[in-house]
Amino acid sequence: MKSEKGQSLVEFALVLPLLILLLFGIIDFARVFHVYLTMDHAGREAARAASIGNDDTTIRNTAVSDAASIGLTADKVAISPGSRSSGSKVSITITYPITFLTPVIGEIVGSLNLTDTTTMRVE
Repeated sequence: MKSEKGQSLVEFALVLPLLILLLFGIIDFARVFHVYLTMDHAGREAARAASIGNDDTTIRNTAVSDAASIGLTADKVAISPGSRSSGSKVSITITYPITFLTPVIGEIVGSLNLTDTTTMRVE
């Protein structure tokens, strides 16, 4: 029988890229999930601020402050309709671009825009 000293090294070299790709895929999924949950929370808080009659600047600032961990900016927060009366509904739409860390997934998918819309009745 021949020596098998290098066999495990070759097998490890073949499996290592797949393990690294799997690890970065898990990290990317966790990042996207975190952004989604943060956007959902910020949208609810901004919609609540809109439902009690706050102005647009206060509503946007509420969303931005609640989504500080993802670096949300006020230009990513849309409020509709502009004029709100008691009993009507107000919608807050937050759009946030995601870029992937995994090179292969990032090249295939590119940039992804997550959108969250929350609607509440104005009090």
